[in-house]
Amino acid sequence: MTSNTMAQNRSMPREPSTPGREQPQRNQQIYHHWFSLWASRHLQSCVLSIGRMSRKPFASIMTIAVIGVSLALPMLLFILLQNVQSIGDGWSNSTQISLYLKKSTSPEQVQAFVTQLKNNSDIADVTYVSPEQGLQQFEENAGFNDLLKALPDNPLPPVLVVKPTLGAQTPEAMESLLAKLQNGANVDLAQLDMQWVKRLYALLDLVSHFVWALGILLGIGVLLVVGNTIRLATENHKDEISVIKLVGATNSFVRRPFLYSGFFMGLFGGIFAWLVVSMILFWLSGPVNQLAQLYNSQFHLTGIEIGSILLLLAIGGLLGLLGSFIAVGRHLNVLEA
Repeated sequence: MTSNTMAQNRSMPREPSTPGREQPQRNQQIYHHWFSLWASRHLQSCVLSIGRMSRKPFASIMTIAVIGVSLALPMLLFILLQNVQSIGDGWSNSTQISLYLKKSTSPEQVQAFVTQLKNNSDIADVTYVSPEQGLQQFEENAGFNDLLKALPDNPLPPVLVVKPTLGAQTPEAMESLLAKLQNGANVDLAQLDMQWVKRLYALLDLVSHFVWALGILLGIGVLLVVGNTIRLATENHKDEISVIKLVGATNSFVRRPFLYSGFFMGLFGGIFAWLVVSMILFWLSGPVNQLAQLYNSQFHLTGIEIGSILLLLAIGGLLGLLGSFIAVGRHLNVLEA
């Protein structure tokens, strides 16, 4: 290359840099580096927490077992409550209102009344029982054939059997529907045994409140167990925490391994509770099925569903995380005081 060419190249203006093209790539590198650093720190804390638990297997297993039993009790009662509610729904589906019509009601009036009832959104089905059908059923069930034949005429009135919809089978809705049907022009008597319906719903409501109360109490117990375990762990590593705080470690850096320890304790406790509940339900399924067969029922004990399992594990992990957060936070506040 000649000297004239080199001088000409030096004299040519250089293309300006384009910072707009370099900035997104630089930001991407920064984010990638930040995420890698964040992931490595959490992975290190996760491995450290598992290592601490494995170095004391007996104490860790005992803590996990206590958490598992605390979670298993309300979960087992919740599953049993769901099964009892399924039985109650079956009983509720058999709830019927009997409308005894006046004997002077003509077949045309009965048919018009049936059509009117079927148009009601709270009524699922209406069955008409004529006086002749009612007398025949009474003869089959009672067995007073000779006595009934001695009667001059059929004493039974027309009857309409009304089956409410599932949404109208609560005690309040049933009472309201019964009052409306009682005011019918051709209705002589509307009959429904409301006592067993009220007792059933009251009993289920009581059991539901008991399960929630027990679950809250045992959840607090899990917080105390995890908190006490993490408190002992922080006391055992008190000197180590003080040293790393002196060299500039942040509270989040100190807290992170203990949070993972609490989370894993709660998670493993949830798995333990799931196994315990599954074994108890399997143990109860045989006697329950045998009892159902004696009553000619198709009922069978349903197990824990996948959604309930995930909820159980999530509750266990969150309770463990919260308990460890409270315990470590208290210890750090003492150190900084």
